[in-house]
Amino acid sequence: MSPMLIKCPTCKREIEWAQSQFRPFCSERCKLIDLGAWLTEKHTIPGENVPEEPGQDDEPGAR
Repeated sequence: MSPMLIKCPTCKREIEWAQSQFRPFCSERCKLIDLGAWLTEKHTIPGENVPEEPGQDDEPGAR
């Protein structure tokens, strides 16, 4: 049975699924690059913007 090969979503390097501890990434570096893209909103999931609800500190008389 041949190993299942996948491409790292970040660098596109082909890796063996079962052997990668960072799957679906090939390395911790690629995993962190992807995380950084989500945190800086380079990656997003499309959808409608939801209006923010006022927090307790935003309401008049909360102090």
